[in-house]
Amino acid sequence: MKPIFTLAALLVTTLFWAQTKVTGKVIDEKNNPIIGANVFIEGSYDGGSTNEKGEFLFTTEEKGSKILTVSFLSYETAKIPVDLANYEFKTIKLKDNVNMLDAVVINAGTFEAGDKAKVTVLKPLDIVTTAGSNADIVAALQTLPGTQTVGESGRLFVRGGESDEAQTYIDGIRVAQPYGSTTQNLPTRGRFSPFLFSGISFSTGGYSAEYGEALSSVLLLNTIDEIAEEKTDISFMTVGLGLANSQKWKNNSISFNTAYIDLAPYQLVVPQNVEWNRAFQSLSGETVYRHNFKEGLLKVYAAFDASRFDINQESINTVEKTRVDLNNNNFYLNASYKVNLMRKWQFSTGLSYGYGDNKIGLGLDKINNTEHASHLKVKARKSFSDRMKLTFGADYFITQFDETFNADFKSQYDANIAAGYTELDLFFSKNFAGKAGLRVAHNDLLNATAVSPRASIAYKVSKASQFSLAYGEFEQAPRQDYLKYNTNFINEKASHYILNYQYNSNKRTFRSEIYFKDYTNLVKYDTAGAFFNSNYSNDGYGYAKGLDIFWRDGKTIKNLEYWISYSYIDTQRDYKNYESKVTPSFVANHNLSIVTKYWIDEWKSQIGFAHSFNSGRPYDNPNEAAYMNGKTKAYNNLSFNWAYLLSPQKILYFSVNNVLGTQNVFGYEYANSPDSNGVFNRREITPTADRFFFLGFFWTISENKKDNQLNNL
Repeated sequence: MKPIFTLAALLVTTLFWAQTKVTGKVIDEKNNPIIGANVFIEGSYDGGSTNEKGEFLFTTEEKGSKILTVSFLSYETAKIPVDLANYEFKTIKLKDNVNMLDAVVINAGTFEAGDKAKVTVLKPLDIVTTAGSNADIVAALQTLPGTQTVGESGRLFVRGGESDEAQTYIDGIRVAQPYGSTTQNLPTRGRFSPFLFSGISFSTGGYSAEYGEALSSVLLLNTIDEIAEEKTDISFMTVGLGLANSQKWKNNSISFNTAYIDLAPYQLVVPQNVEWNRAFQSLSGETVYRHNFKEGLLKVYAAFDASRFDINQESINTVEKTRVDLNNNNFYLNASYKVNLMRKWQFSTGLSYGYGDNKIGLGLDKINNTEHASHLKVKARKSFSDRMKLTFGADYFITQFDETFNADFKSQYDANIAAGYTELDLFFSKNFAGKAGLRVAHNDLLNATAVSPRASIAYKVSKASQFSLAYGEFEQAPRQDYLKYNTNFINEKASHYILNYQYNSNKRTFRSEIYFKDYTNLVKYDTAGAFFNSNYSNDGYGYAKGLDIFWRDGKTIKNLEYWISYSYIDTQRDYKNYESKVTPSFVANHNLSIVTKYWIDEWKSQIGFAHSFNSGRPYDNPNEAAYMNGKTKAYNNLSFNWAYLLSPQKILYFSVNNVLGTQNVFGYEYANSPDSNGVFNRREITPTADRFFFLGFFWTISENKKDNQLNNL
């Protein structure tokens, strides 16, 4: 028996000495121990976990070079090559996972609306349930800080910039004609219905190098990637009819909506401040086709609208009113493709074409203009790791514009802009990130090259709050109104500096931003308006600086969501035909919006209010010596809406804008010459009507009997 026991002892000893003891300690970036981390030899069952000191100990029979893997929730997994024959105690530091929901987000100047956004200030539902917006994306955005309510225009004015300083993109591809056609002092709307979009990113400045040709702002609209179910939506409205349908099969889906709008019934009920010969009428439609490949997605978006109206416009300088008869046809086509490739590459490309045609009767004069605008885009993105990503790409814009006046005078221009950009995203930690980019563009019409650097950083000071800082140079060609008469220009320029603080926790969001914009090379001319015989230059300049504050609360009171936004802006410009550097006529120094939405279970209803306040806007009174010294009275607009569920799939919706019928004034038109007493007479520029009423019935038909159009109201 003695030899047997001796042999067994030798075997146990051999096995013991054949095993390798693996020891070490796991800590975080602040050198604190991590408790419960998993530590193991890759490809084996050998491993263990860390104790309260962050230490681990296990044995393995593996030999040679292996990979020691260390993982723990909310940290990046570490993979460490080890030589087990010469293994020594190791201290392993895990980095924070920058892909976690609580990681820092670079958001200076940017508002997000969508389920994919890490920090969502608005929801897609907000775009259409905000009282007073009437399902207009631009009207809903005007309740955010940094925007101006310019009621006689209806377009997007951002931080002291005019509406042409903001660009609109759908799925990353530019929209050249984002607004419906209109005439002077008659507000327009955005062309696109919000119903086909899943997310919106609205930048008030400091945006990515991916986008150009905008001095102030970009609005990014993303169509829905995949429909949830097949359904049909039918709308009966006091101003028209609507129909929408979604279908899906295999890897394909298609959605469309169409609407006919006629404001004649509304104008019969509500007194108008203008004289209509024919009310505004439009026929419009949109569709999105999608095809899912194994690693990619193709989307094709198309939209059209045909509209017309006929109005007699008053002027202080004419005895007779001027008849304006406008017919507009617009078509927009957008195709985009995105694919994920090997080695963490992502590639996307897209192409858009926009066509706009206006036939305008202006008294006895006839104006016809046509614009063809295309955009080709390619973009590549390489993720070297979760902490470093490089994006680069190129754009090519083509614009052809032609206009004839009474078939005698013609003006036109052809512009091609080629651009390239690159941008690097770096996450130094979960709490600290930066972005740096450069955009270079050449406009062959102006023979001008723009070099535009961009940079931003963000630092998270707590789990719920962070600071962001952004800087950027932005350039764009002068607007169409000038280029059709003169092409001897250089690019207009703006420099942005933005400091942002944001707190987001438990359905509460607070944002505050201070900013400064420096304008150079703005267009000036020496006549009453921009005419063919004006003398043009790029001698204009200006600045804009201010404070934006936003607070949203969906937690404090059950079933109530509200937000408050406030903006203060100090801006002056010497541009156009201005006599000196002054605050432009479209700017109000103080802007306040309060939006509320309350769900009442007993009534099966959602009720909303929105109140907008703007301080007076400047205007020039020729009866006074000082230039642009006048101020309009303050603007006030209280709006209300009510959505009532008749049944799970039938909704009755009612809204009224300017409930109190406040007599708002946007400015004044003065006579060109004084009367016999030496006084320049004037008339007020006011809304077309004091109130707007809307009543609609919305019916959803789908297999899911609980689905309804509340998200579309």
